[in-house]
Formats: sequence, C-alpha cells, structure tokens
Amino acid sequence: MSTDAPSPQADIAVIGGSGFYSLLDGAQLVHIATPYGEPSDPIALGTVAGRQVAFLARHGTDHRHPPHRINYRANLWALRSLGVRQVLAPCAVGSLRPELGPGSIVIPDQLVDRTTSRVQTYFDEGAVHVPFADPYCPAGRTTVVKAAAGTSLPAHDGGVMVVIEGPRFSTRAESRWYASSGWSVVNMTGHPEAVLARELALCYTPIALVTDYDAGVQAGDGVSQDEVFRIFGENVEVLKGLVLEAIAQLDLTRPCSCAAVLDGITLPINLP
Repeated sequence: MSTDAPSPQADIAVIGGSGFYSLLDGAQLVHIATPYGEPSDPIALGTVAGRQVAFLARHGTDHRHPPHRINYRANLWALRSLGVRQVLAPCAVGSLRPELGPGSIVIPDQLVDRTTSRVQTYFDEGAVHVPFADPYCPAGRTTVVKAAAGTSLPAHDGGVMVVIEGPRFSTRAESRWYASSGWSVVNMTGHPEAVLARELALCYTPIALVTDYDAGVQAGDGVSQDEVFRIFGENVEVLKGLVLEAIAQLDLTRPCSCAAVLDGITLPINLP
C-alpha cells in the first residue's frame, strides 16, 4: 500500500545502508515531498515491539544512489516530518585496526569528515552553529551497545569513523594515514547524515558492521565491492536482529541533550 500522507506516524527510524534493503514485513509505504527534493526511496512504516518505526533504504532498494549522490537532507527531513525523533543507522565499514575483523560490530563514538562536495547543513543563512563535539546520541549508543552484546558477533564500544567521499575505496597511503591517526573504521555515508540529524535535533546512533580490512591494513589486492557485499550479506540477519532489539529497548523519553541542541538559536527556517 502506498500513500502520500505526511502526518506523523513514527517515533523511531532506521536508515539502512549497503545490503540492508528491508526491515519491516508488510509495511505501509509513504511518499514524502520535502523542500530538498525526494528521499532515497519511499519510507516504509510498521510496528516493532509495539513501537511505530520508519525504515528508509539509504541507497534505494535497488542501490541506485551512490554515497556522494544520496539526498541526505531530504532523507532526514522526511523522517522528521513523520514524527521521527530517534534514528538508528546501520552501515558497512572497512576496518583500520587489526583487532576489528570482518563480521565485527562497532558502535562509534566519534566521527572525522573527509568528504569534499556534500551539502551538510540546512542553514544557508544566519548564525546557526550546532554543537557537534560528540556527534552521536549517548543514550542511543548505550542501548545499542547492550543490544550488541547479545548477538553472535564480536561487538566494540567506541571508535572513530572516518567518512570519505567515495565512491572509490581508499588508496593504501590514505588508509595507512587514517590508521596512523588512531581512527578505527572507514565509511562513505556517515556524513553529512549525522550532522543533518543533529541540526534537526534528532537522536542519531550508527551501528557499523565491518565488512573488510581497508587497503592499508593487510597486504593483498585491497578492498573489492563484491567482498563488501558478501560479508554484509552473511551477517545481515544478525544485524537486523540487533536493530530490532535496539528499537525495542530505546528510551522514547530521550534522556539525552539531543532534543535541546537548538535551544536559544534563532532558526532561519521552520522545521517540520
């Protein structure tokens, strides 16, 4: 079923990345228009553990949107317009550390932006400087860490996710540079998604599945797209289970500071 009605219908959203094209069985699809264009895909609405949940395929269900062409602004705006205030963001990452092997779950606590061409704000006028020292929701991270401990995959609390422009993978020199900087995993979609969520006063929590060692960590041919999709596919059901458990455990009262990040700031636009 499909509808164009944008009335609030969800508290929690999941933005799924590579290989994560569905989550909710028998969901209702809604098409949301935004001032920034169309989201990546129609948004699926359903219920998990008695909670209203929205699911959006970040790349589209047919993976037609490469990382640098995703309409991140439309995606987050559409979710907020549906009433969403908490976002879980599963994604594929490459490892920059030997101890974070393929099949590991990482719940990052920091982000480094190495993108080059992406629009990363809703505020093109006025002085709107949102705090971003800690880019992810602390309450959401605590919930996901606990849920990850109950899976069959090794889980790691904390780490730095460096986000690169893509769509190419890193050179060995770049990969070694990132690793020497103390960063943990590398990804192509975590920014500007995280900062746009912050500008909309949303709670945002990444859940990173390691699919490969990045080019500078091990010798060999380097990263391949087939390898990334294969490892993700082998572990996606466990990752889905983790996401569903986290949805059930999230505190809907939002005992964090994410909702208050815009307090005292005069906004040049009206948020949905």
